Amino acid sequence: MRLYLLFLLMATATVLSPGPGVVMTLSNALRSGRRGTVGGILGIAAGALVVAVISATSLGVLLATSAKAFTVLKFVGAAYLVYLGIRLWRSPALNLSLETDQSADRFGRRFIEGITIQLTNPKVVLFFLSIFPQFIDPTAAYGVQFALLSLTYAGIVVVVHLVYALFAKRARRWLVSERGGRIMNRTAGTTFLFFGGVLATAHR
Repeated sequence: MRLYLLFLLMATATVLSPGPGVVMTLSNALRSGRRGTVGGILGIAAGALVVAVISATSLGVLLATSAKAFTVLKFVGAAYLVYLGIRLWRSPALNLSLETDQSADRFGRRFIEGITIQLTNPKVVLFFLSIFPQFIDPTAAYGVQFALLSLTYAGIVVVVHLVYALFAKRARRWLVSERGGRIMNRTAGTTFLFFGGVLATAHR
């Protein structure tokens, strides 16, 4: 697990970047307070674990035995990170929907909503398809590494989204402003461009 620190940084950048999950957490926090975000956040984390199991298990085995597959997915992952970086640079500020829906206040409803968002989020799916397996060391126990990286990602999801929920009210005006949205998107975009370059030059 020599690249565990790099995985932490890349996973954190992915979770921090604006997307459906972040918008849901911020909207729930502004509408119902921090407690109202717990169900959705846990759902997002659980959805990430489901995507990890579906997407990364077979690919991890393939990458352990195929240098060609590793090279192909390495460049696919790098290209996707560059794409995300460019798209974030060009994106407007976040659009937070604050319409009140009393039925959405229930924990179970928001938990399911969080899982659904992750299962249909291409950013998460492609992360586990093309980036995640490359942090698996083929010479070490696969199951242990898979569990550690998957749970690490889910833990990062919970921590980052709780931080978003904590500062939602204070940061709302800044996040949805043209200037704040531009700074946030371009910071995240630059980070993805950097990691895209790092991944493209990575070796086993």
